[in-house]
Amino acid sequence: MPSLALAAIGVVFGDIGTSPLYSLKEAFSPSHGIGLSQDSILGVISLLFWAIVMVVAVKYVLFVMRADNNGEGGVLALMTLALRSVNQKGKLPGILMMLGIFGACMFYGDAVITPAMSVISAVEGLELAAPTLTPYVIPITIVILIALFWIQRHGTAVVGKLFGPIMLIWFLTLAVLGGYHIILAPGVLVALNPYYAASFMAQHVLQAYIVLGSVVLVLTGAEALYADMGHFGAKPIRCGWYMIVMPSLLLNYFGQGALLMHSPKAIESPFFLLAPDWALLPLVILSTVATVIASQAVISGAYSLTSQAIQLGYVPRMKILHTSDLAIGQIYIPLVNWMLLFIILCIVIGFKSSENLAAAYGLAVTATMLVTTILVSVVMVNLWGWNRLLVGGMITVFLMIDIGFFGASLLKIEQGGWLPLCIGGALFFLLMTWYKGRMIVKDRTAADGIPLMPFLQGLLAHPPHRVSGTAIYLTGSDSLVPVSLLHNLKHNKVLHERTIFLNFATRDIPYVDDAHRMEVKDIGGGLFLVKAAYGFNETPDVKAVLEQITRTHAMTFELMDTSFFMARETVVPTELPGMSVWRERVFAWMHQNAAKPTDFFSIPANRVVELGTKIEI
Repeated sequence: MPSLALAAIGVVFGDIGTSPLYSLKEAFSPSHGIGLSQDSILGVISLLFWAIVMVVAVKYVLFVMRADNNGEGGVLALMTLALRSVNQKGKLPGILMMLGIFGACMFYGDAVITPAMSVISAVEGLELAAPTLTPYVIPITIVILIALFWIQRHGTAVVGKLFGPIMLIWFLTLAVLGGYHIILAPGVLVALNPYYAASFMAQHVLQAYIVLGSVVLVLTGAEALYADMGHFGAKPIRCGWYMIVMPSLLLNYFGQGALLMHSPKAIESPFFLLAPDWALLPLVILSTVATVIASQAVISGAYSLTSQAIQLGYVPRMKILHTSDLAIGQIYIPLVNWMLLFIILCIVIGFKSSENLAAAYGLAVTATMLVTTILVSVVMVNLWGWNRLLVGGMITVFLMIDIGFFGASLLKIEQGGWLPLCIGGALFFLLMTWYKGRMIVKDRTAADGIPLMPFLQGLLAHPPHRVSGTAIYLTGSDSLVPVSLLHNLKHNKVLHERTIFLNFATRDIPYVDDAHRMEVKDIGGGLFLVKAAYGFNETPDVKAVLEQITRTHAMTFELMDTSFFMARETVVPTELPGMSVWRERVFAWMHQNAAKPTDFFSIPANRVVELGTKIEI
């Protein structure tokens, strides 16, 4: 347990752990119109404290983390749980699916802002340590980010071993710096009383509501507690949160408040000014390392989320590389990596400072939190069978908090909130277009398809010329004749001595154990139907399937004597009912640029026979 908790501290809490770099400073941004006074400082600190307690400690750690999908968390895992718990008829499943996809899209908005915001905030500490380096803040940030994304293709196993100890040092540093200033001004502890938060909101009203958009920055990374649950388990994450992370964060925030109470000028950089002059440069270096670790967690999360979305059918196939032979979850997706880097560099160059970026940050976080609250309420009632009144009361409180933060973030659309909305909106459109297009293709194929079993019975009754070797036909349906088989019979007029129809199916669970993965049906005459089940956290692998068939069904495969047949579909947009033609063109473009099946399913390219077919949609 201690080792798992330490590892969780290194991976799970990086994002929320670097929030003290900028959160309190942004809450007192001059644009908010809140002056620095003892009452306003106590009011904001009280808001920060109760936001962390109610949203993270209570909602996520106590309740949301109970909603595990076979141990896995995250918005898509939660969505599959919610869908499993409701009647599949009616509009509710479609609404829940769209909510889950929207939450996932907003996570990508967070994934491009977190590295930019975190790294630039840490490097800005150089302005205090050495003011002459101010012109180099942006170039240094760009170099760090490029280096971070460049090493992704090599995997993070080696670097990951250092994450836990470094982040433990980081959190202890937060606690020591904050605790020292609390001792100098213990009066700040009265902010534990929610009266100060309520009084601040009542006195300032509009300005205080705007400040909520900055207060939410202390919650960035809360979703990671849930999303990374499958890597460490709920217990180590809860242990790390309550024993190390939460106390350290609160001590630091209260310490920053104490510093401002006796030195208001420190608002220019309350975090770095907690440290004595001699410790400033080491603190900048430690902060930079901590923000790189926080960025790494978000980048890895983007890979995992993309892999899940591909398996669930919401994203086109992409090339996925496994960077570790021991850890299944360590993957690298080149397309996602370089797209993230390009967008992040544009953001850094465009916004130029953490202050400008702060307005863009909160909206992505609050939108995902709101979606999580709605989905978990469905799970509580339908899957767990909790009392509806109890759930209603609890969710009402959480929704009021989430909607309050989301509404406050919406006020910052003009200042930068448009960025995650545009990214999330564009991704939502693409994902829904892909999903809808796949459903149309599936329906068209089924309407024109030939039932498999009657066809094979007729084929065996009047067989074509049989040739030696093994033919494996990849098929999206285990009940219809693969188009590639029809083309092969039409043009080559042969049937291989051993013919296997291989169908991959994605289950609504993260992993499928090997004992339940394979289903092999002997049709007779050397024909076999193989169904391979995979979870949404796994990547199908044809070689692994053949190895398992060899072990369990005494079949042997010589790759040089095995041919893989698959249909290369060309989607043709038409005026047929389904989607508008312009959306069909977008889908056709996505379909054309999806990763080749040989790359995605790990099929030897020199053993593949592709037979073209056109599908009108």
